[in-house]
Amino acid sequence: MKNLRLIKYGENDGFLNMAIDEALIGFVSRGISPATIRFYGWKPSCVSVGFFQSVNEEVNVNMARDLGVDIVRRYTGGGAVFHENEITYSIILPEKDVAKDIIESYSYICQGIIFGLEGLGIKAAFKPINDIIVNKKKISGNAQTRKMGVVLQHGTVLVNVDVERMFSLLRVSKEKISDKDIENVNERVTWVKREVCRDVGLKEIEDCLIEGFSKALRCELKLGALSFEELEQALLISKEKYSTFKWNFWR
Repeated sequence: MKNLRLIKYGENDGFLNMAIDEALIGFVSRGISPATIRFYGWKPSCVSVGFFQSVNEEVNVNMARDLGVDIVRRYTGGGAVFHENEITYSIILPEKDVAKDIIESYSYICQGIIFGLEGLGIKAAFKPINDIIVNKKKISGNAQTRKMGVVLQHGTVLVNVDVERMFSLLRVSKEKISDKDIENVNERVTWVKREVCRDVGLKEIEDCLIEGFSKALRCELKLGALSFEELEQALLISKEKYSTFKWNFWR
């Protein structure tokens, strides 16, 4: 693979985060921008729902409003995700650079996270279709879409998890949070700080992920930034699409 442009960690609201992804699809597809990987966080915290999901079925909308948590519909499929205390990555590259087989392409890109976690002393593995697990517990979920000859894959690396806060925002089968519910989540999900047993910082995690993706994709990640045109387009998409009631609540 050719070199990738690297956009280092920054925090945006969920609407702009998703709009940047969509804007980059267009720019990379037209050959205006290089294949890109970026790392980012969510400020304020946000619940993202998959493209085909119903917000009202998946999210406690009133609780999100009370807590100041944004809600945004993703360009990709998959389930609802509460974004807080994590590093999210997005990679946008020509479709010709990855396998046509979806699982194979997930495995290829997710290997970057596996190598990155290895740098932190965490042994992880890919679990089809699109998860990364540590000791049989999920530490990363990923989603992918293909548009205009370009692959967009983005996903999370959980740094810390507040299970009760997550349950208050995502609709679950029971109206009340029970100790059993929380125990079940703790058995199915894990996070970086839990695995390394220390207060690891975001920069250290990002540095390991940068090295991990460089190794997995066998390329150099060259430090860059969004161009004026890319940011301008992303801001427009955020305003006209991702921050609108029409987009987020169309199902």
